[in-house]
Amino acid sequence: MTVTLTIDCMGGDHGPAVTVPAAVRFARSRPDAKLLLVGAEAAIRAQLDKLKAQSEPALSVVNATEVVTMDDSVEVALRKKKDSSMRVALNLMKAGNGDACISAGNTGALMAVSRYVLKTLPGIERPAIAVALPNAHGYTTVLDLGANVDCEPQHLLQFAEMGHALVSALHGNERPSIGLLNVGEELIKGNDVIKRAGELLRASALNFHGNVEGDDIYKGTVDVIVCDGFVGNVALKASEGVGQLLSRSLREEFSRSWATKLMALVAMPVLRRFRRRFDHREYNGAALLGLRGIVIKSHGAADVFAFECAIKRGYDAARNAVPARLARAMQDNAGSFANHASASAASAGHD
Repeated sequence: MTVTLTIDCMGGDHGPAVTVPAAVRFARSRPDAKLLLVGAEAAIRAQLDKLKAQSEPALSVVNATEVVTMDDSVEVALRKKKDSSMRVALNLMKAGNGDACISAGNTGALMAVSRYVLKTLPGIERPAIAVALPNAHGYTTVLDLGANVDCEPQHLLQFAEMGHALVSALHGNERPSIGLLNVGEELIKGNDVIKRAGELLRASALNFHGNVEGDDIYKGTVDVIVCDGFVGNVALKASEGVGQLLSRSLREEFSRSWATKLMALVAMPVLRRFRRRFDHREYNGAALLGLRGIVIKSHGAADVFAFECAIKRGYDAARNAVPARLARAMQDNAGSFANHASASAASAGHD
């Protein structure tokens, strides 16, 4: 099976200087992958020349005359830049010429254009941004991380269903545990939206663990944690800040004297393993779930290694047919929820 990926080469802080080398590295490591490099053809080919990759059979260049900048509004991206690299890459996928799209561009614009071009799956009111974060045992998938600042209870239920489908498809876990991010584990904690969402989750066919707190993300208490985009984005950015602080502090402490520098040399193998385990670049690439296609959002400041990780996430999602599995999961869970609701109503009527 050949997996075709459309790459928005102009998005992000660095554009083709990062996206093209990452695409070349990925293509050379995956013989079953084909990459369509979308953007200003001259800029892309200049990078390919530097890398001696003009003749790579897995790489094709698709010209686009416009770029969605990080400062562009959603309206500009949707209505005024119809030949942007972002829009062209998504249109290629819609037309059946790609299995996943990867972009480091403007998050709001990418979500809006993706929703306009690809549409949402049946039963999905709002797409959500999902990321796998490291925990004590492996990964915790968290959503939403910024697409939906204000949510209703049914949206949080849908996020849980989407997270369930994603983890099932990518990690082979048919019954991933679901947690609802809250200010405490008790049922009485949280605002009205959280309390009602908890009721919906308990009534669903999902493997709902219950309320969880922020530290449960990294404990690995559950496989999937659900929250609104405001809370999720704050948690993500705070986590990134703590990681950067720890890394910077370690470097400072080991640089204080000749003795600490010597200790650093002795500890280098451990430090390298620690860095690899918690390197935020390893987890770059957020899935925009709920669309009729796979869209992966890379961090705008990603370097070559990080963007290659985002490409890999798109490749893995395509190989595991995430949208189809998500659609089936939504249908199955909707049926189970309807059956549960009917049974509850019948029981209430009998009483």
